[in-house]
Amino acid sequence: MTFVLGLTGSIGMGKSTTAGLFRALGVPVHDADAAVHALYRGAAAPLVEAAFPGTVREGVVDRRALGARVLGDPAALARLEAIVHPLVRAEEEAFLARAAAAGARLAVLDIPLLLESGGERRCDAVAVVTAPPDVQRARVLARPGMSEEALAAILARQVPDAEKRKKAHFLVDTSRGVPAAARQVRDIVCALAARSGRRGA
Repeated sequence: MTFVLGLTGSIGMGKSTTAGLFRALGVPVHDADAAVHALYRGAAAPLVEAAFPGTVREGVVDRRALGARVLGDPAALARLEAIVHPLVRAEEEAFLARAAAAGARLAVLDIPLLLESGGERRCDAVAVVTAPPDVQRARVLARPGMSEEALAAILARQVPDAEKRKKAHFLVDTSRGVPAAARQVRDIVCALAARSGRRGA
């Protein structure tokens, strides 16, 4: 049986880097953001255009134009999520089926809004990627096109880091650099491998 680990963390915490560290250890990872990017170039594009006219250019969703339409508008965001979430869930289920068929003991679901969407119910455990607030803020504001206002809007949609950490089975602190984060990820994989071995005995 494949153990499903949910991986999440607020913006700027280093979640994508951490997902890469799991991949480097041979753990299959499903990236919900990457799935959305692919859907925005494919199946989701006509549905998004129908709901938000003018947000698709040459068959591809313009994420900046779409963001301008939905950020700060809960009703618009709910319409978008009703379009995208079922498509992403279908991709996720196919990924887990492939992982199980391949005999994977562990699979990771990399989902930015895992706790906000109740996605932890689909997981056997949750790992939260974290860093101090000043590190998070500096990372996010260094991104092209990011502003204090945009950051505030994003954080308003996310469960606070302190609350995420309370709900975590595992923590990965990325503030001490990649080698330290890699050691934490390796410890998680080893702990789950040991647990899986005991369960299968």
